[in-house]
Amino acid sequence: MSPSHKNKTFASFLALILGALGAHRFYLRGSLDKLGLLHVASLPVAGLVIGLVPEANWFFKILPLVVSAIVGCIEALVIGLMPDEKFDAAFNAGSGRKSESNWPLAVLLVCTMLVAATMGISTLARLFDLLSTGGAYG
Repeated sequence: MSPSHKNKTFASFLALILGALGAHRFYLRGSLDKLGLLHVASLPVAGLVIGLVPEANWFFKILPLVVSAIVGCIEALVIGLMPDEKFDAAFNAGSGRKSESNWPLAVLLVCTMLVAATMGISTLARLFDLLSTGGAYG
């Protein structure tokens, strides 16, 4: 029985939507992927921040999840922009099928870039606001 064929568009979609929890890593590499588990660990880390410093600004409470989501968006771009031959060699070696990227992947990558840029710029702006003025601007 040949291994299942991994879809590059679906892996990029998972990285965009559930990248903060590492769903794309588990889809591509299995349930014991170390970096996927690191993504999942951002949830208890956020819980620790909430539990240990309840008076902290809400931004610091969700910062571990936001950083993990930004990394997930970057991974979505890396997966989506990888050539089909290289993707198949890495994730579909024994499946016997070839990946064929088409226009839904291109639309997904544009959306991913918009989300990643917005999250990154917003995160940096809020972080500098909180660190330099104590949150005077919001």
